[in-house]
Amino acid sequence: MATYKLAVIGGTGPQGKGLAYRFSKAGHPVVLGSRQSGRAQVTAAEITARLSDSAAHVSGADNATAADAADIVLLAVPFDGHAALVESLRAQLAAKVVISCVNPLGFDKRGPYGLDVADGSAAEEAQRLVPDAQLVGAFHHLSAVNLWNEAAELEHEDVLVCGDDTEAKAVAIDLARPICGRDGIDVGPLRLARQLEPLTAVLISLNRRYGVRSGLRISGLDKR
Repeated sequence: MATYKLAVIGGTGPQGKGLAYRFSKAGHPVVLGSRQSGRAQVTAAEITARLSDSAAHVSGADNATAADAADIVLLAVPFDGHAALVESLRAQLAAKVVISCVNPLGFDKRGPYGLDVADGSAAEEAQRLVPDAQLVGAFHHLSAVNLWNEAAELEHEDVLVCGDDTEAKAVAIDLARPICGRDGIDVGPLRLARQLEPLTAVLISLNRRYGVRSGLRISGLDKR
């Protein structure tokens, strides 16, 4: 597996922190991005304290500094404010592989549901705002709790990857391996993020109803 210098924008949130922990545990240098660099530094120290490998490198910075320092940028932020954030980072994201983990969800008394997005999906919104970035959708369905715990690979989960750039998708497929113990699955073009993102609402509903932390596992494929 290649080693990537990663920025996790939204790295102080549950999903971003869990992904950063897993990636740094696998040996990737990770810089956490936040609106407040101090918060990112505190979370980076928390992750570092859990890593047994003293050579692991996790740091924290403001969003622009984090994105500028990385080769690969993950967006793990709430959808509220997503467009403004991506637009503010346009220069830092240009010409880079950008992996969107963003799930545009709403919540009411009936539970979670997918939001209507003018561009079709959060990933496509980011692609419109930064047209020269290589956008990929991935890591939408992984439980933040499972990511943060110290168990081994999440063998009951698959990472579904969509995008229009083959090389960019290959990066996300590779990054899935230390999390699930196998490659991510290429499900097709970026427009399929319209289906992948709101599917997270179904998993949240299942988890609440049955008191579990469910995941997606695709059957019927050849062994990977």
